[in-house]
Amino acid sequence: MEPTTQKIIDDLLAAAEEHDAAQADRLDRWRVLEPDAGRLVWFLVQTLAARNIVEIGTSRGVSTLWLADAARSTGGHVLTLDVDAEAQNAARASVHAAGFDEQVTFRRGDGGAALADLADGSVDLLFLDAERTEYPAWWPHPVRVLRPGGVLVADNALSHPEEIAPLRDLLEQDRAVTTETIAVGKGELVALRR
Repeated sequence: MEPTTQKIIDDLLAAAEEHDAAQADRLDRWRVLEPDAGRLVWFLVQTLAARNIVEIGTSRGVSTLWLADAARSTGGHVLTLDVDAEAQNAARASVHAAGFDEQVTFRRGDGGAALADLADGSVDLLFLDAERTEYPAWWPHPVRVLRPGGVLVADNALSHPEEIAPLRDLLEQDRAVTTETIAVGKGELVALRR
């Protein structure tokens, strides 16, 4: 990762820590991706040679920066969706400062509706970091949109296991995927489409 991008991420992490410490309601927190989880998705994008990357839950753009940096090396592109216009505007500014305008498209809207509109097998890597309780209502789209060999990553698998459990159950019942939880960040539920 380029030093400029790493500095932007580090600055965002520091600002998020300060901001979130003052917020009693979790919905008011920025909820940015932890560095080790960022490195995991960055590595997965490159391992998969992912070109079509979808992120649901832009927040302040920390995960978007990790994905975009990896996408630049694969010739890929990140579509990032969020319902929070203010957060997405802040993320857009960070992505621009890092020079990733060509690698990222921002779209405001519901993640489930966006997934429903994507073609079968069109996504190399799907990163979910939105309201976890909504994921089951999006079924079967999170798997349907993955290409064979594509990967789904859902954040907060260990920090909020009860909220991730319905998605995990759906994935584990689907014979088209293999799942594993990786203990980085707040826990990443990873599903590989066979």
